[in-house]
Amino acid sequence: MSSPAQISSGSRTLAVLTVVAALLNRMFAREREQLRTARQVAEAVQRAVLPAMPDRVRGLAVATRYQAAQEEALIGGDLYAVHDTPHGLRMMIGDVRGKGMQAVTLVNTLLGSFHAAALQLPDLPAIVRGVEVQLQDVKSRRADAPYEDFVTAVLVEIPPDPRVLRVANRGHPAPLMVHEGEVTALEPREPSLPLGLGDLAGPDVPVDEFAWPPGATLVLFTDGIIEARDRNGVFFDPVPPLTVPLPPNPGAVLDTMLAALSRHTEELEDDAAALAVTHVPAGGERDGGTRPR
Repeated sequence: MSSPAQISSGSRTLAVLTVVAALLNRMFAREREQLRTARQVAEAVQRAVLPAMPDRVRGLAVATRYQAAQEEALIGGDLYAVHDTPHGLRMMIGDVRGKGMQAVTLVNTLLGSFHAAALQLPDLPAIVRGVEVQLQDVKSRRADAPYEDFVTAVLVEIPPDPRVLRVANRGHPAPLMVHEGEVTALEPREPSLPLGLGDLAGPDVPVDEFAWPPGATLVLFTDGIIEARDRNGVFFDPVPPLTVPLPPNPGAVLDTMLAALSRHTEELEDDAAALAVTHVPAGGERDGGTRPR
């Protein structure tokens, strides 16, 4: 039988453990709230940097999505842009190496140079070279490890008659063509270095051309999506969830992909951005599905 002293000692120990547990729980709750707030701020800043996307342009439906990483509440370097030009619709999605203000500086440089080049230059190779010149100029004015500044990107041109796509892939995940329950990865025939490393390669800019049938959706995304892991360390594959009948609606396509991503992983380790454009068939879906950013 326990003595009164032992009972008293046990009660004190239990009381101390209860207080410690309560303090730890409060501390963890505060840290979770701080992380959530910091992540929301980072996501808000990133979205403020990115240009507003049209719901529709040239009879095409457009949608975008952006999710900040959950592990690192820092401003990321994911970016996208769409511009209607005399040469057709020109778009870009990219991922700047790193996070923080350095990434924001490169994002702003890229968005500005792409906007000017897309409006003025005659073709994708010229646009890529124009953006490359601007990045090289930024790097030349930095003394700290300039060769570590680069951007993986995909640049796309949809001509006024939108039966084909022209794609320049600069070391980025291949876009996906989603059409009638089938998904095709638009892999480049030749690999290319990311933007910012053009001084290590020749002046040629490979451009691939793909057929784009009515009702098909082009999906571009950053590597935060395909590098997301499940509990067993398996990377997310966006193809299976998109290999189902889907409406010709870019918002529905992106939401399907991101819902599958959410089921696959508990936390994003990197920012995830996605851009989709649908070649809307005559009499087809009239809502591009772009929700407020």
